[in-house]
Parts: sequence; C-alpha cells; structure tokens
Amino acid sequence: MSEAFTPEISDRICRHMNEDHADAVALYAKAFGGASEVTSAEMLRIDAAGMDLMVHSNGTASPLRIGFDHELSGAEDAHQTLIAMVKAARQQTPRPN
Repeated sequence: MSEAFTPEISDRICRHMNEDHADAVALYAKAFGGASEVTSAEMLRIDAAGMDLMVHSNGTASPLRIGFDHELSGAEDAHQTLIAMVKAARQQTPRPN
C-alpha cells in the first residue's frame, strides 16, 4: 500500500470533487448507488474500500455508501478510479437531449 487514506487526503479529495465535479458525484449516486431521483449529491468521505455520499432527492437527504471494485492504494489510485467510474457511468446513463 503506497499511502494511507488519512482524514486530510479524504477531505482534499472530497472538497475537490464537491467544488469542481458535483455533477460526477451525483452521477456516481445514480449509476452505482441506484439513486435514480438524485437532484444533487456530496462526497462526505473516501477510503480504500469506497465513498460515502449524501444524496439529495425529492426534498430529502440520505446517506449512501458506494464500494469500489478494488481496494485503493492511495490518492492517485483514487483519482484514476473516480475517472474510470464517471466514464463508465456516463456510458450507462442516458443524457437528456
């Protein structure tokens, strides 16, 4: 394992995703969490096994855990995995015209 998922690493990744890629976080909830009516989502925490989201839909907020397909080795592995996941989600989720 190259680096541990310290709280600082988790916070940095979550802050980046929520500020710069909020659409991708909502897409993770839809594609990998089965949350079809998502209006928005926030990444709360990420670790080697998965990510914890807060999903907003129909005026309510619900926690959602999405597991990864492998144990992440560190921040760079998280970066590459999140990119691969959003690409896969975009392929399986129809886009509005």
